Amino acid sequence: MEQAYSQMQRKLRITKIGEQVKHKLMILSGKGGVGKTTVATGLALSLARRGLKVGLMDIDITGPNVTKMIGMTGHDLKVEDSTIHPAIGPYGVKVISMAFLLEDPDAAIIWRGPIKLGAIQQFIGDVAWGELDAMIIDFPPGSSDEPLTVAQSLPNIDGVVVVTTPQEVALLDSRKSINFAETVKVPVLGIIENMSGYTLTGTAVPNSDVTVMGPNGVPIEVQTDDEGAWSVMLDLFKQGGGEKAAEELGVPFLGRLPFDPGIVRGGDDGVHRIIADPDGEAAKAFEGIVNKLLEGMSASTSSPLKII
Repeated sequence: MEQAYSQMQRKLRITKIGEQVKHKLMILSGKGGVGKTTVATGLALSLARRGLKVGLMDIDITGPNVTKMIGMTGHDLKVEDSTIHPAIGPYGVKVISMAFLLEDPDAAIIWRGPIKLGAIQQFIGDVAWGELDAMIIDFPPGSSDEPLTVAQSLPNIDGVVVVTTPQEVALLDSRKSINFAETVKVPVLGIIENMSGYTLTGTAVPNSDVTVMGPNGVPIEVQTDDEGAWSVMLDLFKQGGGEKAAEELGVPFLGRLPFDPGIVRGGDDGVHRIIADPDGEAAKAFEGIVNKLLEGMSASTSSPLKII
C-alpha cells in the first residue's frame, strides 16, 4: 500500500513538472562519439545566457559526463522531505546527474532495465525543478530504455534533437533516432551536424595571397583582409552529412558546429567552450542553432520563448 501511494505521488509530481517546465527537449544520437553531451550542455548554457531558466537532466545512468563538462564534479545534492534539489551550475543552470550520487566516479554501474527505469523516474518526479523555461535532457546513445522511459513518463515533450557527424553514413544513424521519435509520437525538432569543419586562421600582409598547406600536403590559396587576417576551413570529417540526412528524412536542419580542439580541452578541464570563449566561433554556432530551435518551438506551441 505504501509503495502504491508513493508511486501515485510521484505521478502527480511528474504531471506538475510537465506544467511547470515550458519546453522539454530530448537530445539523441544513433551512436556514441558524436559529441551529443557536448551539444546538450552547449544548448543549455546558450539558453541560460539569454536569461532563461534552464534545467539539464543527465539521463546517461551508466556513463554520466555532464558534470565533468561543465565543471561540477564533486558537487553534492541537497535532499529535503524526500525531494532532491538540483545542483546549480554556470549561468544558473539546474543540473541533475547520476554522477552526483556516486561515491567513486570510477565505479561501474551495473543495473538492469527496471532499476534504471526507477532512477530515471526519480530524476523526473522527485527533483525540485521548479518553474523552467526549458529543460535539456541528455541521453546515452541509441533508443532503448532511457529515452523510451522519458518519452512515456514526461508529458508535453516538445521534441527530439538529433546529433550527428558530417559523414554521409550519418544518415543511417540519424534515421534510427528519427524512427524512434516517430514511434513514440514525439516531434523531431531537427538535426545538428557536429564536428563540421576545422578553421585555420593566421595573419600576413594585408590584401595579399597566401598559400596554406591543407590535408595530404595539398596547397590552398586564400587572401588576407584589410588587416592581414586570413582563415580557411578544412573538412576533416567531410561536411554536409547532417544536412543531407535532414533533407532526405524531411526534418529541419538546425545548423553546424565546428570541430574545435578547445571544446575537447574544455570538456576535460570542466570549462565549456561557451564559458571559456563566449564570443568564439563555437559559441556563435550554438547561438544560431538556439535561434532556430526557439523559432521552431515558438511556431508550434502556445508557450513561445522570447528570442533575446
